[in-house]
Amino acid sequence: MEETMTQTLPIIVAGGGIGGISTALGLARQGFKVLVLEKAPVLGEIGAGIQLGPNAFHCFDWLGVGDTARAMAVYIDSLRLMDALSAEEIMRIPLDDAFRQRFRNPYAVIHRGDLHGVLLKAARENPLIELRTGLEVIDYEQDGKSVTAALADGSKVVGSALIGADGLWSNIRMKVVGDGQPRVSGHTTYRSVIPTELMPEDLRWNAATLWAGPKCHIVHYPLSGWKAFNLVVTYHNNASEPVAGKSVTAEEVKRGFEHVHPMARKIIDNGRDWKLWVLCDREPISNWQDGRVVLLGDAAHPMLQYFAQGACMAMEDAVCISNELATTTDIEKALAIYQSKRVLRTARVQLQSRWIGENIYHPADGHAALRNSIMRSRTPEGWYDSVDWLYGGSGIDGAFGASTASHGTWQTDLEFA
Repeated sequence: MEETMTQTLPIIVAGGGIGGISTALGLARQGFKVLVLEKAPVLGEIGAGIQLGPNAFHCFDWLGVGDTARAMAVYIDSLRLMDALSAEEIMRIPLDDAFRQRFRNPYAVIHRGDLHGVLLKAARENPLIELRTGLEVIDYEQDGKSVTAALADGSKVVGSALIGADGLWSNIRMKVVGDGQPRVSGHTTYRSVIPTELMPEDLRWNAATLWAGPKCHIVHYPLSGWKAFNLVVTYHNNASEPVAGKSVTAEEVKRGFEHVHPMARKIIDNGRDWKLWVLCDREPISNWQDGRVVLLGDAAHPMLQYFAQGACMAMEDAVCISNELATTTDIEKALAIYQSKRVLRTARVQLQSRWIGENIYHPADGHAALRNSIMRSRTPEGWYDSVDWLYGGSGIDGAFGASTASHGTWQTDLEFA
C-alpha cells in the first residue's frame, strides 16, 4: 500500500530556482511525478552571470539539457588573476583542449537567466512535472507515509516527500534545522551587465578575469554571445544586515575601489544599473533531513560566491537525490543516503569559499605578495591536479558522493604551501 501511495503522490519541491527545477528534471527522468511550488508570482532568476565548471556540464548531460546549455554558454579561454594595485597579471589558467580532455567537459560562463530558462523550458515540456507559482511553503507535517505541505495562503498539498530547495532563507530549513538567520559576511557585492561596446576595448578579454586587491575584488567576463559583459565588484564594508538586489548609485560602488589601479577602476566607471547584495552563508551542518523531508542547494549549504560553485552544487544535489530515490521505495532511506553522499563535499566547498575570499581575493601587503609568488609558480597541470576532486567527474557515476581526501586537507587546492 505504501508503494502504491508513493507512486500516486507527487514529490513536492519547494522552490523554482536552478536547484529546484534541476531536481524536478532529475526526478521526472527517473519516472516520478513532481510538483514544484514557487513563492514568486513568476518563475525566473535574478542576478547576472555565473561561472560553470565541468561538474555543471556533467549535470546538464545527466539531466538531458546538455546540448541546449552548451548552445547558450560562452566558452572562455582562461581564468586570469590580476593584481588590482599594480595591474600586473599574476597568473593565467588555460581552459583549452588539455583542460577539456582532463575533465571531460569545458569551463564556461552564462547569464543566470539564460541557464534557468534552459532548465525551465525542459521542465515545462515534461508531462510529469507540474509548476505552480505564487505559493510559498511555510510549514509541513508528516505521518510516515506522506508529507503535507502548508502554504502561506492557507491551503495544503500532499506529497510522498518534500524537498526544500527554497534558498538561503528557507522556511523548511527553519523547521528541519532551526539555526536562525544566515551568517552575514560583511562583504558587499555589486552587479551590473553592460553592452559589450561599453566595456573598455583593451579589457574585452575572453576570460573570467579577477582583479584581486586589499579587501576588494573585481570580476568581469563576456555573456550572451559576446553581446554583454558581466561585472561583479565586491568589497569589505562591514555590512551587518542582509540585502539582496537593491539598486544603488555608481558613486556608492566606486567608494570601495578608490585605492585600486586606474585600469581596474575604469571597469567600474562603465557599469550601469548597479544592484547590491550583502553576502551571506551558513555553517556547514551534518543533518538536512527530517523523515520524508530534506534540504537541497542553498537551503542545505549556502556558500559565498568565491568558488563559483553555488549553482553547480545545487545541480549536483539534484542528480544525487534523483538517483537515490530511484533505487528504493524506502523514501526516508533514500534521502538519508543522499545526505550522506553530499554533506562532506558541500561542506568542503562552503568552507573553502570563505578561505579563498580571505586568502586569494582580498589579502594585502605581504600576504598579497606571498599569494602572487606562489600562484605564479604553479603550472597549469598543477592547477588541474588541485581541482580534480571538484571537476573530475568521477562523482557523476556515484551521484556525486563525498570527496575530501584525494588531496589532503580541504584547503589544499589553493593553499600557500
